[in-house]
Amino acid sequence: MSYCLDLNHDLDNLYSFGLKDHVDEFPPVITALSYPDGLLAAGGDLEPKTLLTAYSRGIFPWFEEGQPILWWSPNPRLVLYLDKFKKSRSLTKTLRKNVFNISFDTAFSEVMRSCSLPRMGKSQSSWITEEMMEAYETLHHQGHAHSVECWREGKLVGGLYGVSIGAVFFGESMFSLVTDASKVALATLCSIGKSWGYLLIDCQVESPHLLSLGAEEMARSTFSEKLKIFTKINIKNTAWQ
Repeated sequence: MSYCLDLNHDLDNLYSFGLKDHVDEFPPVITALSYPDGLLAAGGDLEPKTLLTAYSRGIFPWFEEGQPILWWSPNPRLVLYLDKFKKSRSLTKTLRKNVFNISFDTAFSEVMRSCSLPRMGKSQSSWITEEMMEAYETLHHQGHAHSVECWREGKLVGGLYGVSIGAVFFGESMFSLVTDASKVALATLCSIGKSWGYLLIDCQVESPHLLSLGAEEMARSTFSEKLKIFTKINIKNTAWQ
């Protein structure tokens, strides 16, 4: 996700909130700006209560260093039903060879920091700032944020992380240092996640890569309605162990 914002112009059109104890001040997602697509509000904080309230309503933070905290709710939303994950022939072969070792929640901070590093052909700036890392590490320690790690020869070569609420996993980012590493992490999450009781992975915005893996676009209104139901479903208490 990458937008070049004219903050002086766009922030004038946004709802701003900043009362730490009033996270219910998020505006309805239907009021999000059409351009940049889904820009909803500015301000507030990254406390666990704020983040969990936001995610449960289909809102997530995305901003760069030097910007205020910006909150987004794009329309349409990109989602992945766990039972609709598509494996290409090459990925199927990789999975059969068991060339990677997979773990859960053993290197959350390392995965997040790896996701924040510059990638070939991408901007050198990252929205995964130190402030964001601290916020999500707190969520992780509280049991709300999780990671899938992909290892080869003892080295972390891929993975993903996100936020879990009910039967929804809100994917934040993934990285891969070798071919298929992040795909294997996602395939594993879909496979094992189903047995835990997860129903949906939020992929946020359109991505050709994720579309090729079975993700699909969903109207924001439909996504919001599903969140009201899916986030109330309990997954197995053995998940992520």
